Amino acid sequence: MRFSQRVCVAPMMDITDRHCRFFYRLLGPDIFLFTEMLHSSAIVNGDSSKLLDFDKSEHPVGLQLGGNEPKVLNQATKIASKFAYDEINLNCGCPSSRVLAGNFGVALMRTPAVVADCIKAMKDGSDVRVSIKHRIGIDDNKDYEFVRDFVGKVRDAGCNLFYVHSRCAMSNLSPKKNRKIPSIDMLKVRLLKRDFPDCQFVANGELDSVAKCISILERSEHLDLPGADGVMLGRAVWKFPALLLELQKAFYPEKNIHSLRDVVEGLDYYYDLQKNLGIDTRRVIRGWANLFNRQKGAKRWRIMLGEGLKPMEIYQMIFHDNYLKINFILAFDTIINNKQQLKININ
Repeated sequence: MRFSQRVCVAPMMDITDRHCRFFYRLLGPDIFLFTEMLHSSAIVNGDSSKLLDFDKSEHPVGLQLGGNEPKVLNQATKIASKFAYDEINLNCGCPSSRVLAGNFGVALMRTPAVVADCIKAMKDGSDVRVSIKHRIGIDDNKDYEFVRDFVGKVRDAGCNLFYVHSRCAMSNLSPKKNRKIPSIDMLKVRLLKRDFPDCQFVANGELDSVAKCISILERSEHLDLPGADGVMLGRAVWKFPALLLELQKAFYPEKNIHSLRDVVEGLDYYYDLQKNLGIDTRRVIRGWANLFNRQKGAKRWRIMLGEGLKPMEIYQMIFHDNYLKINFILAFDTIINNKQQLKININ
C-alpha cells in the first residue's frame, strides 16, 4: 500500500477550507491536505454538498469528522464516501471548550471503547481509509501507558493510521495557550511506532522546518527507536505558506517544483473564477496574505491584497519592480565599471 501521508497539512478550524486548500495545493502538489473538522451531525442533517464538495485538483485530501455517536458517524461516512475523499479522519485531539462540552474531540481519549465503536462504525460506512488524530494525553493522563493503551484499543477496532499531536491536552487552558503548554514530547511518537510496528504514525507538533521534519522521520540510533512514518504541519504553514515549497522540494525532488510566480499566476486565475461565481473574495484571499512573509515586500503584498487588487497585478508592482530595479542597478554598475576600466586603459 502506497503511503501518501508522508507530509501533511493539519486540519485547522476556520483555515483549511477549500480556498485555502487550493492555495496549498499550488505550493505543494504532492502534500496531503485535510478539510476543517466537520461535525458528523452537520453532514447528516445539513447541506452535505455545500459542506463536502471540493475540486478534484485538491487530491490527495482527507476529511476530518467530529462526533461521538457511532450511528451518526456511520451515516456521515456513507455520505462523505460519495465525494471521493482519500481518507476519513476522526478528531480526538481538539481541546476547545465547546468541543469538550460536546464530549468529542480530545474528550474521547478518556473513553477508548467509545472511540473503538466509532471507528468500527466509520469503517462499516465506507471503503475509504479511516484514521484518527489524537493527543499523547489529557490533563493528568500524561503517562505513556495512557496513550499506548488508547492506541491499542483503537488499533484493535481496525484503525492503523494515527496522527499524533505530541502535546498533552489541558482542559483548563485555552486552545491558544495549549499550543505552547505543556511542551512537545516526540519521544512518545517513537515509542508508539516501536510498540505498534504494524501501524503508521504521523508526527504533529511544532514542526516548522524541513530539518525538524527530517529529524523525526529518521531512526534515533541513540535511543534505539524508530522514526515516524510521516509529518503533519499546522500553524507553521499558515504563518509561512512558502514552507510548503521547501517541503515539496525536499520530499518530492523528482516532481515539478513551482516558483512563487507560478503560484501567483494560479491564484490570479482562481481569484477571477471565484469572483465570477459571486464568492466574497475577502474569504478567498485570507490564507494568501502570508505568502511572502519573511520577504521584502510582504507588508505591501498583504495591504494591496486586502484593498482588492488582483494577485498578479500586485506581484508585478512589488516584486517585478524590485527585479527591474536590481537589474538596473547591476547594469548601471557595469557601465560605470566599464568606463573606469576604459579610462585606466587609455591612461
